[in-house]
Amino acid sequence: STISKNSLKSSLLQLECHFTWSLLKQDVDLNHLEETIGDQIEFFTDSNIINYNLLAYVYHLKGSNEEALRNLQKAEEEVKKNHPDEIDRRILVTWGNYAWIYYHMKRYEEAQTYISKVENSCKKLSSTAQWKIQLPEIVAEQGWALLKFGAKYYKRAKECFETALGSEPDNPRFNAGYAIAMYRLEDFSHRQCEDISPSLEPLKRAVELDPKDTFLMALLALKLQDLKRVHEGERYIEEAMQITPDLPYVQRYAAKFYRRKGEVDKAIEILKKALAVSPKSDFLHHQLGVCYRVKLTQLKNSTRHPPKTQVEELIRLAIFHLEIANDQKTNSFSACKDLANAYAEGKRYKEAEETFQKASQINILFYDDKQEFCYYYGNFQLFHMKSESEAIRYYLEGLKIEKESYGRNKCRNALKKLLKQRIQRGLADATDFGTLGLVHNLSYEKHEAIACYEKAIALCPDNEEYLSALCELRLSI
Repeated sequence: STISKNSLKSSLLQLECHFTWSLLKQDVDLNHLEETIGDQIEFFTDSNIINYNLLAYVYHLKGSNEEALRNLQKAEEEVKKNHPDEIDRRILVTWGNYAWIYYHMKRYEEAQTYISKVENSCKKLSSTAQWKIQLPEIVAEQGWALLKFGAKYYKRAKECFETALGSEPDNPRFNAGYAIAMYRLEDFSHRQCEDISPSLEPLKRAVELDPKDTFLMALLALKLQDLKRVHEGERYIEEAMQITPDLPYVQRYAAKFYRRKGEVDKAIEILKKALAVSPKSDFLHHQLGVCYRVKLTQLKNSTRHPPKTQVEELIRLAIFHLEIANDQKTNSFSACKDLANAYAEGKRYKEAEETFQKASQINILFYDDKQEFCYYYGNFQLFHMKSESEAIRYYLEGLKIEKESYGRNKCRNALKKLLKQRIQRGLADATDFGTLGLVHNLSYEKHEAIACYEKAIALCPDNEEYLSALCELRLSI
């Protein structure tokens, strides 16, 4: 008997697997994700089932279903090897993915076979449920997949781990996932100047439950460093590096720790060691590029006339590593922005311009990224292209995105500084006073805004925009 495509579809949608978790291709760089998962399979063997399942989905998105099936076979082997007593529970996601991939290959009989396998397992596991059986492992696996798909998905990831912890509050892996989701969400909210519940406690608890997880230790160290508890943090970093001296995931965070502590040479040394183990890692190249730029800043700040050869060598090294990071990861806004800034420092203005444009067109930019872009591109216009008017235009654009973030603050401060300098130099026209009025207005500094608009109107009495802005401000006080 032939199985119809339509009758399959409604059963497929009932399955809990990567195909039903709304993981969208456009939110992620697939080649980069494939590489990351490959690294993790090599270094974190305990989560291989989860990684092979996700890799199968990535291969499907890349259009190679045969490769996807091979990875599902590997996931199946891992389940049989590591959980022989719990195959029914552990294999449901893998079987769900099998069903979907066979469906996409138009092999409907085989798709139906796997749908039936899932059904039968669910019946065994719970007398009531035909399908929807909320197993904590499955909810957690969804959480891990969401984490991999980027910042848009962190909140959903956190909710998945919360649900899983509801069933098994002491499960070390669920606690690890929850802590990582909280850490990333917090880092993300921090850039957007929002306060959310901190990740310190979840990280501490996760490390207590799994004292050998050096990756979590490294995150905890960075968190403590954020909270100015540097000595405490350093103890964790040192312990993590003793337990797993060659784990790139620990080395990269250790390097970040020492760079932020001001020990840039130590950070560079650690990163070079890590690169020997995973030479293609975009993260390591990005961090090295950042380290060389920090050294450049230190050099410029410590000597009035730093040796030209030293400056050029640091710029060359920064560009070299940031270019590799950008080739590896085509969708990283921060790597792209850092490279554009490095080109500008090296006076390679054409490449800087192209790279800034590329950064502004990345399709998964959040508003704080856009504000950061406006700030750095404004700086480029001001300090390298010597165009005050273009700088003002971009700083203002960043400020007009009315959500608080570091980027927006930087735009605000740069604008105020630049406009006040123009006023002091006696170069200011009505537009400058009007713009400064707008800056004060957007910063809720109404009295300062009124003073600026009055000066603008004195210079340009018939300007409708300034008159109406002034009118509104006076009414609102």
